[in-house]
Amino acid sequence: MANKLNLTLKVWRQDNAADGGRFETYPARGIDEDMSFLEMLDVVNEELIEDGKEPIAFDSDCREGICGTCSLVINGIPHGGRKGTTACQLHMRNFKDGQTISIEPWRARAFPVIRDLIVDRSAFDRIIQVGGFVSVRTGGTPDANSMPISKEVSDKAMDAAQCIGCGACVAACKNGSAMLFVAAKVSHLNLLPQGKPEKTRRAERMVWKMDEEGFGGCSVTGSCEAVCPKEISLDFIAKLNRDFALSVFK
Repeated sequence: MANKLNLTLKVWRQDNAADGGRFETYPARGIDEDMSFLEMLDVVNEELIEDGKEPIAFDSDCREGICGTCSLVINGIPHGGRKGTTACQLHMRNFKDGQTISIEPWRARAFPVIRDLIVDRSAFDRIIQVGGFVSVRTGGTPDANSMPISKEVSDKAMDAAQCIGCGACVAACKNGSAMLFVAAKVSHLNLLPQGKPEKTRRAERMVWKMDEEGFGGCSVTGSCEAVCPKEISLDFIAKLNRDFALSVFK
């Protein structure tokens, strides 16, 4: 039988982007240690609704570590600090009975708060719109399958493609940089033959758009890699810098 936890939550509440926001304290009683962090929040929200209070607004979708919407800073660390783990996959057995847990939204200028723990990450979408795709004709699926690609290259491309666009890298960076996200989205296309015709243009457009959206510069502290739930490597930032340099100085 699973153990039960009694916890204290300090949750950031904010009505909208213009509101100053504040922390509010809530009890979380009788929490099953096998629950996910989001299931725990569901239980707390059910109690708030029963008491006639406004539930805590937070994002979620797949709850399987795939979609990247569960954007929570838990005890000061995006996604809670478990290596390779999203907030929706973080289980309550990682906490201790009687513990106080702080829960905040992503903190970045480019991610304005919509309400409580929900932020607007549409800046990521706009970066993808300027270059995160292949527009040249590459043929159908049979043509792609007949194109020889080494395992080393395909593995690297797949490593980059694992990025779920959650924004934890931005939230962890002291500069609010999106370099790891952009590097992953650029690299998974630029490494493959289908993406090479637009390689330098893609890097240039996506980097300029990143700057335009208000993300900070990368100073390579490694905090982004440390909190990335898909463990995207800093090596991709180095590759992005090379691709961008080729686009600017060609």
